Amino acid sequence: MSNEVSAQNGVWDKMFNGNLEMNRYAIISAVLLIVGCLGGLTVGYGAINHTWQLIVVVIPTMTTLSLLLAVSPLKWILNMAVISVLINVSIIIMNLLA
Repeated sequence: MSNEVSAQNGVWDKMFNGNLEMNRYAIISAVLLIVGCLGGLTVGYGAINHTWQLIVVVIPTMTTLSLLLAVSPLKWILNMAVISVLINVSIIIMNLLA
């Protein structure tokens, strides 16, 4: 039975062993901390000086935080959080190397 369940579910269910909704509050706390702080650091390390970088950072960060406030499905929240973290880290690296 567990093979059928894991075959139907996505990567997040496999990562959390099917307990995605059971760990909702812990996941929300971690995502809020990571995405919020990383977005602030990205703006502080140079995205504030370029309008296009600020737009690229703010849209996925605020989308992730809005999904948290809207109590959206955790799969949506986690997917958007990964996108936001990847964009923020790439902008930080780009500004540190420039």
